[in-house]
Amino acid sequence: MASTMSSTQEVEKAQALLLNEHKEKHFTAGEVVRDIIIGVSDGLTVPFALAAGLSGANASSSIILTAGIAEIAAGAISMGLGGYLAAKSEADHYARELKREQEEIIAVPDTEAAEIAEILSEYGIEPHEYNPVVNALRRKPQAWLDFMMKFELGLEKPDPRRALQSAFTIAISYIIGGIVPLFPYMFLPEAREAVSASVIVTLMALLVFGFAKGYFTGNKPFRSAFETALIGAIASAAAFGMAKLVQG
Repeated sequence: MASTMSSTQEVEKAQALLLNEHKEKHFTAGEVVRDIIIGVSDGLTVPFALAAGLSGANASSSIILTAGIAEIAAGAISMGLGGYLAAKSEADHYARELKREQEEIIAVPDTEAAEIAEILSEYGIEPHEYNPVVNALRRKPQAWLDFMMKFELGLEKPDPRRALQSAFTIAISYIIGGIVPLFPYMFLPEAREAVSASVIVTLMALLVFGFAKGYFTGNKPFRSAFETALIGAIASAAAFGMAKLVQG
C-alpha cells in the first residue's frame, strides 16, 4: 500500500515538474497590436500624402505643417471614434447572442444538448465518449452557455474596457505615426527641401513599421516592410501628382 502511494506521489511530482518546465508562450496582445497597426499605418500614410500633395502645390512649410497638424487632430479623433464604435458594436453583438442563447437553453434544452453532441462529433468524438460531456454540461448551465457561445457561435467574451482602450490606442498611434512625415517641415522652411526629407524619413519609418508588423503578426517581416513602404510611396506620389496636375 505504501509502495503504491509512493509511486502515485512520484508520478504526480513528475507531472507537476513537466507542467512547470513546459510553459507555452502565446502572443495574447493581438487586439492591441491590431489597433496600433491601424493607427500607425494610417498616421504615417495620410499626413504623408497630404504633405506631399501640398508640396506639389508649392505651399510653404508653415502652411503644410499647419494643415498636417489639423489633419492629425481630425484623423486621430475620427479613427479613435471608429475604433470605439467597432469595439462597442462587437460587445453589443455578444450581449445579444448571449441573451438569445440563454433563452434557448431554458426553452429548448434538448435541442441545445443535441447541438453540443453535433459539435463534438465534428471532432471525431464518438457518442459513447461525448454523452458524458453533454450530460455534465447540462448540469452546469454557465459552463453550458460558455461552451455554446464559443464553439457554436465562435464568440469570445469581449473585455468591457475594450472600446475605450481601442479608441485611445488607435488615436495615439495615429498621432505618433502622423508626426513622422511632418517632422522635417518643423525645421526646414523651404517646402522642396522639407518634402525630400519627409519622403526619406517616412519611407524609413514605413520600412521599420512594416518589418515590426510582419514580425508580430507572424508574416514575413521583410516582405511586410516592402509592401508597407510601397503603399506609402504610391499614396504620396499620387497626391503629389494630383496636386501638380490641378495646379496647372
